[in-house]
Amino acid sequence: MPPTCRPRLKPIYTLRFLSPVVCRQPAPRAESLTSFSSRYSSRNSSTATKPVLPPLPPSKWYSDLKARIGRCIMFGCTHDQALHAAAILRVLGTEWRELSAGAEGFLTGGHRGLENQQVVWGEMDSFGHVNNTNYIRYAESARVNWIIHFASVDPGNGAQWRELMTPKGTGLIMKSIKAEYKFPMTYPDTISAYHKLRSQPSATDTSLVLDCVILSHRHRRVAARTEEDIVIYDYGAAQKSSVPPFALDAFQDVWRRQEGEARTARQRIWELVKKVEGLERETWDRPGAVEDMGGKGGVEKDDSGIEEVAKDDVQIMDVKKGVEKEVEKSDALPSTVVNKIHSLF
Repeated sequence: MPPTCRPRLKPIYTLRFLSPVVCRQPAPRAESLTSFSSRYSSRNSSTATKPVLPPLPPSKWYSDLKARIGRCIMFGCTHDQALHAAAILRVLGTEWRELSAGAEGFLTGGHRGLENQQVVWGEMDSFGHVNNTNYIRYAESARVNWIIHFASVDPGNGAQWRELMTPKGTGLIMKSIKAEYKFPMTYPDTISAYHKLRSQPSATDTSLVLDCVILSHRHRRVAARTEEDIVIYDYGAAQKSSVPPFALDAFQDVWRRQEGEARTARQRIWELVKKVEGLERETWDRPGAVEDMGGKGGVEKDDSGIEEVAKDDVQIMDVKKGVEKEVEKSDALPSTVVNKIHSLF
């Protein structure tokens, strides 16, 4: 008896565009998608309630916002627009360090790191910039301050926190450190350095990975970063040890604070970006906008629509150049900028 032959089914194809050719692939089954979603619906529901972390701003967000505000001022602002620009500059001038470090999860203030450390002339080498070894020293001092500050936050275990930085009982030993240099710092300058936990610690961890950021006050940007692998060591047993319970609770709390600080700082930065965008739409980016050259009637185009002719003699350009210099200076006072802008009207 001849074997029974099954009828050959015609496959179903869909067109899927792949540059630069078109490929034919079998259509996905709908039931597989529904089963997949139902299988992992409980997992998705548990993570859906977690707040979404805003994206990390560009590394040069501070200088970019200052330049954009400067363009708005140089184009020409009304009295209210000038006050709005000055308010944004005031925030940038007073909160730049907290926002730059906080956006990456670094906690500032409260003696958590090395703050307002003066760069001395002797720290430069024959190449005319701060020698690379000094950044390691900055990170080392910041790390010691970061550990010791827990003694004041947790006074009940203050002695144990201080003992972590001594070769007694349980201590911390540097296993490795890696430095990444962003630009050459020079004298004079001031730096601040902060540490953070790279991952959430657990009771079984025998080491901690710490990230450190070193900020230049003169340039108001990151000068260097370090990655540090710290081993928890029991000097009595002469072997590795797990995170002490008193330290584990504090580190887990710090981890939660880091996430909250990153969320808050990033939201703050993106709010400033939106404010600057609004200022741009009110000045040079508004429909039909023409630059204020200082005359009573401003600037108008000739009949050809190509050349711009000022109605009155421009005598205010020196003042506007002075405003631009004030904006470019990192330590420019917002009130000074506002006073010079007022003279334009």
